[in-house]
Parts: sequence; C-alpha cells; structure tokens
Amino acid sequence: MLAELNPDKVCYIIVKAREYNGTDEVGGDASNATDDGFSSALTENNERPVRAELVSFINNLNDDEKVELVALCWMGRGDFEGDWKGAMAEARGPGAYRTANYLLDMPLLADYLEDGLSGFDLSCEDMERGRL
Repeated sequence: MLAELNPDKVCYIIVKAREYNGTDEVGGDASNATDDGFSSALTENNERPVRAELVSFINNLNDDEKVELVALCWMGRGDFEGDWKGAMAEARGPGAYRTANYLLDMPLLADYLEDGLSGFDLSCEDMERGRL
C-alpha cells in the first residue's frame, strides 16, 4: 500500500505525462492534422516546459515518495505481478538512474502509473469525484 506517496501526486504526474507525450485521455492528440498542415501539435519548444515541470515535481518528492513512484510504475508495467514488497525492495536498491529522467523516458508512464494505482483499487477518477 502507498505509505508515503499521495495518490493525488500520482494523478498529477499522470496528467502531465499525458500532456508531455502529446495525448490526453479525453480528446486524444491535441492536434487536428488538416488544420495544422499535419505538423505536430506539441513542438519541441512546447514539450520542454512540460518535461521541465515534471522533472521539477518529481525531483521535489522525498526519497521515500520517489521509491514508491518507481515501484508503482513497475507494478503497473507488470514487472512484479502483485509483489509490492518486492517492487519496493528493488526500487530501493542501488539504482544508478535519476528518478525523473528514468520515468519520463517511458512513453507509457501514465498508463503504467494508472495500472499501478488500480492495483490498490485507486483511480484518478475516484479522486476527482471525491472533490466535487
């Protein structure tokens, strides 16, 4: 179970990761190919601020939150098949990666995190409904 990492923070990362990868769950690609001459809606210049925002957000998590975030991602990716303790132990191991860059290099990061949350019977939709 998530002990340190607030699921709201995970949901924020999910939303921003979708934005960074140029899609959102509701509308799909933000681009209309015929209107923009088939150029990408998110140009390299537009992607940099989102990545920088995500890197800053993840870097500002404490070490325990970062460990849980990586473990949650791995669980959602199916690497540990329900073995939360194993995922946490591996995430605490002597990894030589930087958490933000490691995670943001995963094109399916948002999906992995969503799937990881669902393993704890959590979802971002549930959290949004709770705020209404």
